[in-house]
Amino acid sequence: MNIWLVDLEAVETRYTKQWKTEFPKLLKAHGHTVRIVNGGDTPQATTPGAFLNFGGTNVYKSNQLMQIAEAFCKGEVNEGDYFLYTDAWNPTVIQLKYMAELLGINITIGGLWHAGSYDPADFLGRLIGDKPWVRNAERSMYECFNHNFFASDFHINMFFESFPELDKSKAIRTGWPFEYMDNVLTMYKGMTKKNTILFPHRVAPEKQLPIFQDLKESLPQYNFVVCQERPLTKNEYHNLLGEAKLVFSANLQETLGISWYEGALVGALPMVPDRLSYTEMALDKFKYPSEWTESMESYKKHKKQVMDKIVDYMENYEDYLVSLNKQVYKLNGDYFGCGNLLKVLK
Repeated sequence: MNIWLVDLEAVETRYTKQWKTEFPKLLKAHGHTVRIVNGGDTPQATTPGAFLNFGGTNVYKSNQLMQIAEAFCKGEVNEGDYFLYTDAWNPTVIQLKYMAELLGINITIGGLWHAGSYDPADFLGRLIGDKPWVRNAERSMYECFNHNFFASDFHINMFFESFPELDKSKAIRTGWPFEYMDNVLTMYKGMTKKNTILFPHRVAPEKQLPIFQDLKESLPQYNFVVCQERPLTKNEYHNLLGEAKLVFSANLQETLGISWYEGALVGALPMVPDRLSYTEMALDKFKYPSEWTESMESYKKHKKQVMDKIVDYMENYEDYLVSLNKQVYKLNGDYFGCGNLLKVLK
């Protein structure tokens, strides 16, 4: 199949950098011809607390639209071509659909949904909410895609709470294309563990950093590290993961969660709340009751329980390694390999 890969801009410190090279390799290895629609240079400074640069992402997508439109003008888009968006929240899919239908070229379109206004904890949900323009834009984008890919059942359910009228048969649960990650992190496995606890999330309100900071003050025997407070290279970040015993989350938003998977691959135990995507993804050994960190107020009520749980993980680290191996196996098989997506492309 001829695939036009409309990619997501690469930020050096995030997995999007690796997707630039690794996702095309994966598609080619499965016999597909891949043409990458690259939007050019990317601002490396994301908008504070965000996944992207809010201005730069629109420059990037506009450049992608120019390439797609020029390809139609040159007659390079053919019947049966597949356009795969690694970020479904890309308004250019509407213009792609416009060109294909008016020119009578039968293409198929798929997109990977990461977030949107339908998620009250996401930037769009917090700052824009359910304004008609954004909800109708998301409806339109969903309808443009023949295949709407989501990485967790939690994400699918959340999406359809806002859009119950949309065709659910167009939603497909598939893991994300992280087949390469285990090999990438091989050199960081087996590192000498330190009494380090990581906060590897974005510094954003929905990640509840103040809880982590309070724990740091209350448990001075451990080294609490907020990764985004340091100008870490990818290698430095992976070294921290390799040395850490624990990755902590009190997140109020998580439709997949990359960092706790990366940590688990190199022997860092996850400690995650029993909510969001964690509920379906994490083994019971690594989940704590959701109410413990549903808010700062709730955390204060349950602070001793949270602290006791951390101490147990840290002081009895070796006892959890068999369960950690089972956790990695589950994540590899169900969430960090895009098998269902690849089946659709056959």
